Amino acid sequence: MKRAPMTPSRHQTAIQAQLRSIASLAEPIRQTLYRFVVEHSQPVSREQAASGVGVAHHVAKFHLDKLEEDGLLEVEYRRPAGRTGPGAGRPAKFYRRAAGDIAVSLPERRYELPGRLMAEAITASTDGGGPVSATLQAAAPATGERLGRQASELAGPEAGTDELVAAVCGVLEAEGYEPRATSDQITLSNCPFASLAKDYTGLVCGMNLDLMSGLVENLANGSADARLQARLDPAAGRCCVTLTHG
Repeated sequence: MKRAPMTPSRHQTAIQAQLRSIASLAEPIRQTLYRFVVEHSQPVSREQAASGVGVAHHVAKFHLDKLEEDGLLEVEYRRPAGRTGPGAGRPAKFYRRAAGDIAVSLPERRYELPGRLMAEAITASTDGGGPVSATLQAAAPATGERLGRQASELAGPEAGTDELVAAVCGVLEAEGYEPRATSDQITLSNCPFASLAKDYTGLVCGMNLDLMSGLVENLANGSADARLQARLDPAAGRCCVTLTHG
């Protein structure tokens, strides 16, 4: 019997969009046009781009519009300098680099999260005078609480263990952990902070444990928090924390 095709999650769809954006630059003319645009401090017209890289106007138009479609460029419309009045024609299309970052890492790495947690901890330590280790232990569970609330909302107020586990997996997948659920536990198959964990194992693993503890302690209402527990369970090739349930 054929398996039904899997519907990609929002996180998987975002990765697919990033892959399309990066693949777009594999075309040599498109990459050259992209570099030409980003090297200029002001938005560039099709005519400027075509002249600057030595291609025909229609070629520049096609590739610039593909770069816009793939999320690498943004556009604005205005009349070129010197053209005014009723006979100036339609506003021209100008291109600039798109806001935001595009990056794909396989396995997925997410250094923004630990960077933000450490920045919060350093700021709190500076303001309050306490040690950074203590403020980091406070910042990580607070982030876990946010993830726990997201999972609770996703699961719904009447969720059973299976629904809660599925919701937690969905939230952690979006953070790059690659969760794998079995009958009694959730294994986090990927460490999004692998390089940091390799060099600063105790710090990062402790932060991960605090984050996951904050998550499971803030799931749903009533006794729902008892359905999951976070524990250190280090092993090669995956996150050092495992969530047990059942």
